[in-house]
Amino acid sequence: MAGVAPPLCTWLVAACLSAACGDGEKEKLRRYGGSGGGMLFGSRRRPGARCRGRARSGIPMAVALHPERGAVESKKTDIKQRRVVVTGMGVVTPLGHDPDEFYNNLLQGVSGISEIEAFDCSKYPTRIAGEIKSFSTDGWVAPKLAKRMDKFMLYLITAGKKALENGGITEEIMNELDKSRCGVLIGSAMGGMKVFSDAIEALRVSYKKMNPFCVPFATTNMGSAILAMDLGWMGPNYSISTACATSNFCILNAANHIRRGETDVMLCGGSDAPIIPIGLGGFVACRALSQRNSDPAKASRPWDVDRDGFVMGEGAGVLLLEELEHAKQRGAEIYAEFLGGSFTCDAYHMTEPHPEGRGVILCIENALADAGVVKEDINYVNAHATSTHMGDLKEFEALNRCFGQNPQLRVNSTKSMTGHLLGAAGGIEAVAAVQAIRTGWVHPNINLDNPEKNVDASILVGSEKERCDVKVALSNSFGFGGHNSSVLFAPFK
Repeated sequence: MAGVAPPLCTWLVAACLSAACGDGEKEKLRRYGGSGGGMLFGSRRRPGARCRGRARSGIPMAVALHPERGAVESKKTDIKQRRVVVTGMGVVTPLGHDPDEFYNNLLQGVSGISEIEAFDCSKYPTRIAGEIKSFSTDGWVAPKLAKRMDKFMLYLITAGKKALENGGITEEIMNELDKSRCGVLIGSAMGGMKVFSDAIEALRVSYKKMNPFCVPFATTNMGSAILAMDLGWMGPNYSISTACATSNFCILNAANHIRRGETDVMLCGGSDAPIIPIGLGGFVACRALSQRNSDPAKASRPWDVDRDGFVMGEGAGVLLLEELEHAKQRGAEIYAEFLGGSFTCDAYHMTEPHPEGRGVILCIENALADAGVVKEDINYVNAHATSTHMGDLKEFEALNRCFGQNPQLRVNSTKSMTGHLLGAAGGIEAVAAVQAIRTGWVHPNINLDNPEKNVDASILVGSEKERCDVKVALSNSFGFGGHNSSVLFAPFK
C-alpha cells in the first residue's frame, strides 16, 4: 500500500522530529506540523514546557508516528459483573494436607508448631516453627521435577492440583474446559529461598557446580507457570509478591479476572517454604520471632499479654474460583461465594503498622464497598493477628473502628495453631473462612490465657470451637511494606 510508510522510515522520521526539539525547533515544527494551532500533536506547546520528544534526562526519545492512523478511541466494554464462587480448596500445612483434616484439627485446637527438624538450629535463639514433618509429591509432581524444585513450588503445585480434585475437576471435565479461559495466580512472599541459597553455596566452589535451574526455580512466578504448563491452562498466569499479604492479593486479582469476563476458572492463593537457615536467621535478625522454645505449642498466642513474637510456618493454600454459571453448568458443589475485597498501603513504615491504623481501616471499608455489604453483615473475622505486640493491637483497634460494638462478631486467628505461613497465610486462612461457612463452626484461639487489657475479649473466640452461622466472613492479611488486604466470603444463596 503506497499510503503506508515502511516501519523503518516512520521510525527515522520520528527520531528526526524528536532530535529537532532544541535550537530552531519552532521553525521545524511549523514545517512538519503546519502553522497556527495545529502543531505536531494537534495543540500548541505551552511556553517553557518540555518538548514531547525529549525525556526528563534531556535525551531525545524516538516516538513512532503513524499519521495514516486516525485517533483510536478507547472504548471500555460494558460487562455486567459476574458472580464468583469457591468450588475447590487445596492445602499443604503443618496441620494436614486435606481441607477437612486441616479444619478439623483447627476446630480441635491442635497446634502444628514444634521443634525444627529440617536442619541443626541449636545455635539459634529460635528453634521452633510450624514445620511440615511429612510431605509427599507422589502422584502430584513428576519425580524428575520434584528432585530439582524448591519446596515452595512443590507445595504450590500439590495444593493447586488438590484444589482441582477437591473441586471435582475430573480428567473428563478438564478436557472439556476452555483452557484459554482458565488461569493460575498463586504467589509467594519469599520464592525459592532454598534453591537460591544452595546456588550461592555451590558458587563458592565454582559456577560449574550450580544448579542450572537455580534462577528460574527461585523466582516467585515459576510455581504458577509450571502448574499452568502441566494443566495446559493458557489464561492469566503470574504471581504477586506482597510479603505476608500475598495470598489475598492473588485471590482478589484472580476473582477480578472472572468478574471482568476475562476468565471462567482461576486457581489462586499462596505458597512459601522459608524454614531454612537463611529464612530463620533473617527473621531472628529482625527480632520478630518468638523464643518460647521450651513449649512450642504455646509459642503463638495472638492478643495474649505474654506473646513474644510470631512463629514461622510453611505450606500452601489454594482456592478454585469459578464463574457462577460455569460452575452450575458442570454441576460443581459450591462451597461459598466470593463477594469482594480491597488493597491499601499504610505508606508509613517497612515493618511497623500505622499507629492510627489508617491503612487497615481504609482497606476494610473499601472491601465492604467493593462487596456491596454493610458492616452489620460481618459476623466473622479471620484476623491477620500474628502474635506480635504492635500488630495484634493495631488490627484489633481497626476492627473496633470499623465494626463498633457488635456482640454477634466473632474473631479468631488461625496463626495461633499454624504459625505464620508468610505469603501462604492468607491462602490457608481463606480456606478456614470458607470452611467456617460450610460447617457452621469457627475454630478457637488457643493460648489466649490472659488477653491484653485493650482488647475486648468478648468478641474473640475462646479456647473451644464455637457455633457460628456465618453471614459474611472477612479475612485480613497484612505484609511488610505496609501492604493491607481484605477479602470477603459468604454462603452461596
